[in-house]
Amino acid sequence: MTASVSTVTSSTNIFKQQWWAFITAIQFLTRVPISSRAADAQSLRDCPRYFPLVGGMISVITVGLIWSTSLVWLIWLAVMVSLTLELRLTGAMHEDAVADCCDAFGGGWTRERVLEIMKDSRLGTYGVLGLVSAVAIRTGATIHLLNVIDPNELLHWAVVLIASGVIGRWVILVVMWLVPPIEQRESLSRDVGQRMTLKDVFIGSVWMVPVFVLWMYLQPWQALAGIVGLTILVIWFRGLVLIKLRGITGDCLGSVGYLGQLVILLASIMRWPV
Repeated sequence: MTASVSTVTSSTNIFKQQWWAFITAIQFLTRVPISSRAADAQSLRDCPRYFPLVGGMISVITVGLIWSTSLVWLIWLAVMVSLTLELRLTGAMHEDAVADCCDAFGGGWTRERVLEIMKDSRLGTYGVLGLVSAVAIRTGATIHLLNVIDPNELLHWAVVLIASGVIGRWVILVVMWLVPPIEQRESLSRDVGQRMTLKDVFIGSVWMVPVFVLWMYLQPWQALAGIVGLTILVIWFRGLVLIKLRGITGDCLGSVGYLGQLVILLASIMRWPV
């Protein structure tokens, strides 16, 4: 009897811990005031497991915004308005990371200089151009997606957009698993997740695989192109941060997550093979 009660208590504690890890993931990836509870060390350690799930939730909201605004505006305007509202929801975390990384890797020649620029909140030429280019590509790809796929086919284009949000955040877990955080430096990669294990990546994949399978069913060739593109992205990005920084930072993780979204979107609108 005592053993049974102990098992139930243990299961309850695990559930509560993972619940708070999920809440912590929402707090990191959005600006939703969901809880005033300070995250404990274990919640910070486990929360990246739920990044793909939270990314999917964000994308579902974006899909709903695009669909509803497209009822009163042209597609291009509906997409722009919806993505702007998404920036408010997420606090532009990934976009800020893209700008910081472009500035740092574009203007820094030494490891110390790259880290110094990355920590600086001011934007330089590389950061501005990188941010504008990334946002423009995402906006243009989303608009083109709805031009290629009939906007009335909600399931089809919604799956692609949700897949980009989920898989983009899943890529963050893979990079965290492949590259250790920079020691003695305050960053997302050090405080959150620390060093990913295969178990963490597997749990994150639970949220990613169903969406990817559905995307592959709807767009098989484009999904295969997405796999190739993501593989190239991860290999290239891993080599870049290891050579330049010998570790990963929070800005690098946010940036590779955004690039992952772009890869999925660009793959989804490829015209070859027809």
